[in-house]
Amino acid sequence: MLVVLKRAAGVAVGLAALGGVARAEEASTIGDAITGGELIFELRPRYEHVDQTGIADADALTNRTRLGWKTGTYHGFTGLIELEDVRAIVDDYNDGIPPAEPFATIGDPETTELNRLQLAWRANAHFTATLGRQNVQFDDQRFIDGSNSRQDARTLDALRADVTFGDLKGSYLYVDQVNNTADDFTDLDTESHLLNVTNKFDDAFSLTGFIYAFDFTTPTAINQSSEFMGVRASGKVEAMDTEFSYALSYANQQDYGSSLVDFNLDYGMANLTATHGQWSGRLQYETLEGDGVRGLFFPIGSNTSFHGWAGAFSTKPANGLNDFNASVTYSPGWDAPLIGDLAFTARWYEFEAERTGVDLGEELDFEIAGDLTDKLGLLIRSGDYRRGDAGSPVERRRFWVELTYKL
Repeated sequence: MLVVLKRAAGVAVGLAALGGVARAEEASTIGDAITGGELIFELRPRYEHVDQTGIADADALTNRTRLGWKTGTYHGFTGLIELEDVRAIVDDYNDGIPPAEPFATIGDPETTELNRLQLAWRANAHFTATLGRQNVQFDDQRFIDGSNSRQDARTLDALRADVTFGDLKGSYLYVDQVNNTADDFTDLDTESHLLNVTNKFDDAFSLTGFIYAFDFTTPTAINQSSEFMGVRASGKVEAMDTEFSYALSYANQQDYGSSLVDFNLDYGMANLTATHGQWSGRLQYETLEGDGVRGLFFPIGSNTSFHGWAGAFSTKPANGLNDFNASVTYSPGWDAPLIGDLAFTARWYEFEAERTGVDLGEELDFEIAGDLTDKLGLLIRSGDYRRGDAGSPVERRRFWVELTYKL
């Protein structure tokens, strides 16, 4: 399989030799490209509260600052540098870094780091390469996620090649290091390969195939080494003044590379969304197989966006997990300053063990999200998880409110 990945990467690089196209206006010198760039500046203050059975409540008031510069283009090359700083004003929480504080966990440790440092080259309309520390997301972020939900975002030290021919798009990455969301403490050395190819046939049908081969060489993470091979279909149609959209996904996860344990687990997901005017409703079912020893897991996939905002299932159960959820979103589109872009969402979850069928509880979530101005965004979320039968996670409630200001 690794040979296939390397050949695919070789083909991608070869495409750079194809005929180029006229680029957008470029700087005439490197100096002009640097001085003619744009400032990156972001502030994100957040208050978060966790009430969890068996441990003291946690409260965190944190702020994330990002400062950087993106250059203009010179002979197809563009550079970017971005620093990230996270400070805690109120720190009554366990940030996940030893020694543990006697509070529930909120995974936002204080840190100052180089968040992104990358050099991109656009050879022509068909081929782009990016080298360095970068944010990477694919599809619904289930398997590959930039994890912007925490204050310290996940980035990858990687070489990336992107190929586009009409409705066919492909991406390949060789990943040297995963920079996780808890400062340097959880960063992982890796020799991983990611391949994602999508063809959009029409609005009603897009098909994606992917291979994500994770080989972690950090001693504490070698048994997370695994390979996903999967497919995803998605699309949308219009009928009766309503837009219907869907997504279907299947993947198989097996041990890979440095892993010292054997496993073979399946993943499946299906959802259907209907949008009519200001209202949208979604039904979704997701299943993660478990063999009784370990459950299917996502080494660098999204956890926050799945299984509820309370975070009860950030660690996947050994007997797997079935998740049925239903949500409704209302976007009133008020003709008023500040609140005109807000959307309101409610979502209900039912959980059970995939292998045994044991009731693992339920959760009710609410969200208010939108742009208050062209530079200021608001996000309010709450998650209330109630446990089921024996073996369920402990009950917990999580609430947060954040503002994001971007230039």
